Amino acid sequence: MDTKLWDDAGMNLPAPSLATACLLVAVLIHSPAVRAQAGAACEPGASDTASRNACAVQRFQQADSAQNILYGDVMRALSAHERPALRKDQSGWSRQRTSTCKARHAGDEGRADWPQRLHDCLAQQTEARHAALRHWLHHGEAPPP
Repeated sequence: MDTKLWDDAGMNLPAPSLATACLLVAVLIHSPAVRAQAGAACEPGASDTASRNACAVQRFQQADSAQNILYGDVMRALSAHERPALRKDQSGWSRQRTSTCKARHAGDEGRADWPQRLHDCLAQQTEARHAALRHWLHHGEAPPP
């Protein structure tokens, strides 16, 4: 079976082979930037800045993933008319989390440990959001301010 792809000009192009796709994935996985973003350089207990930064990124990613799962569970539990309010609340919270942490650590941007400081803040804000999402789950509305 000869699968073809079409480009924007309508030209018929051959589909990439499985071997080509696997090679591309292997190259991307071994890229230092991808490993650093994924927290792969994290060595708990290490004293070097790069490892502490990587561990902070990894902690944030774990907290964010857990929160996204909880958010999805809450969305499924809410009625159709309650979901838009949670979606709006979550979007506002996400913007506020980012702006709060960036403002809190704006003076640290030139420091080597700035990624750790920023991501620790983001992780703390994300973990604190769990209580609000649980309130949504049990009451169908945002917690009181």
